[in-house]
Amino acid sequence: MDLHFLGGATTVTGSQFLLETASARILIDCGLFQGSPSEAVRNRIPLAYDPATLDAILITHAHLDHCGLLPVVVRDGFRGPIHATHGTIELAELVLLDSGRLQQEFAKREAKWERRHPDLAGEDDRREREVYDEAFRLSTAGGVAPEAATLAAPTVSEEVALDMEADLRSQPPELDVDLDEALYTEREARQVLERFRPLRYDEPVEVAEGIRATFVDAGHILGSAIIRLEVTEPGKPDRLLVFSGDLGRPGTPIIRDPTVVTDADYVIVESTYGGREHEPQAEAIRILAETVQLVAEANGVLLVPSFAIGRTQEVVWELDRLVERGEIPLLPLYLDSPMASAATGIYRRHAEYFDEDARRVLGTEGTPLDYPKQFVTNNFRDSEAIPRAARPYLIVASNGMLTGGRVLGHLRRLIDDPTATILFVGYQGEGTLGAHLQAGATTVRLDGQDRTVRCKVRSISGFSAHADESELLAWLRAFGTNGGRRPRRVFLVHGDPEAQQALEPKVTALGFRAYVPRWRERVPLD
Repeated sequence: MDLHFLGGATTVTGSQFLLETASARILIDCGLFQGSPSEAVRNRIPLAYDPATLDAILITHAHLDHCGLLPVVVRDGFRGPIHATHGTIELAELVLLDSGRLQQEFAKREAKWERRHPDLAGEDDRREREVYDEAFRLSTAGGVAPEAATLAAPTVSEEVALDMEADLRSQPPELDVDLDEALYTEREARQVLERFRPLRYDEPVEVAEGIRATFVDAGHILGSAIIRLEVTEPGKPDRLLVFSGDLGRPGTPIIRDPTVVTDADYVIVESTYGGREHEPQAEAIRILAETVQLVAEANGVLLVPSFAIGRTQEVVWELDRLVERGEIPLLPLYLDSPMASAATGIYRRHAEYFDEDARRVLGTEGTPLDYPKQFVTNNFRDSEAIPRAARPYLIVASNGMLTGGRVLGHLRRLIDDPTATILFVGYQGEGTLGAHLQAGATTVRLDGQDRTVRCKVRSISGFSAHADESELLAWLRAFGTNGGRRPRRVFLVHGDPEAQQALEPKVTALGFRAYVPRWRERVPLD
């Protein structure tokens, strides 16, 4: 039995794992690489497998970095079932169709730009090709893991691979989205929908010969799942693999807490916030309230870059609670994300995923996901009209890392406005514009022009939908308790190298054998 790490390996995005046994091949997650252009170019690298040979695909949740490559895999020959929860399927339909539309829009813009700037197009294509070639070389550097999967000093070849990773990550504070053609179209994204097979939490399902899957609540976003795989092969003992997906936080608003799992032979766990702790939820809410108050006093604008699914619903929830308790003034809130609005509708339809607090509010107030002075901008014209509104006001817009979406239009207008505040409420991937602003960049490059950062920049980590280091370790610590199996190995995925380096010794201190796989590395599982 082999496990191939085809994404989410020393990166925070692109989650994709291929499990091969003597009789089956299944894919766990099928996500896009996101963030800096040098990360996103990995989506263009040829697939490491023939999609027609896959028996099934299992999706942990509907974020694009876990399901966004499905249209490519289906287009290229996959004809099997895609298993996911009902909530994930509804949200995935939303994000995949939107992604296809955006892919086409970016391609049209690129073609238009090249027609207008033929003198620059050649140099631009040359730079893109260099980035692609570097990513391609890295894709072939994974190889096979050593038999003893421990974090020993890297070999010469491993050092080269890590250098390549560093080169791919290093990005200036610059926005330069440049795609020659659509990775896939909206029509190709739609072809994925007929392959979805909905399932419920805690109900085992045979997904391929000798492989039984059980999805349990991951507490990350609506419908998110930890996937538990029981693998049975003739003449061999049964083996149990647990994929955390994106692990949520205890006490997250709206949805339930992550499920505690006690037994596994192999654990594949995210490490996004290795080495970091979130501030307490109460402190995060206090900072949110304080920021809204300051913006109101300055007669300014608060811009919250937020991912449309999960984070936006939580932010709106907390703003609604703050207004209800009289802790912030009732400022107009512009929800400038059609996807976020549609996702909120899906949340409303699936109250069976809510925690007790959300169910209580739903029963007494009826609208736990609505802010009383909220305006949803469903088209570009409405979005462009927001700056003409009377100040002060709030904007929540996608996307969360400032790598695309309507939020960029607001950023262009507010970046040099001292009365404006940008409030980050989620993880900022290395090399992204959001990460540079969060780190204190004083100038950024937008649309080829240097701009001075005069707006205020604040961050809240308490709204993260990802478990922090203490929460990850607490989840791992449950394995082997109450008679459960202790994992033979724990693979750290879905994290930047620094986070994984910080987390690895602490996982080892729990008594587990920790390993950080490289991109496209194949690991034999004994």
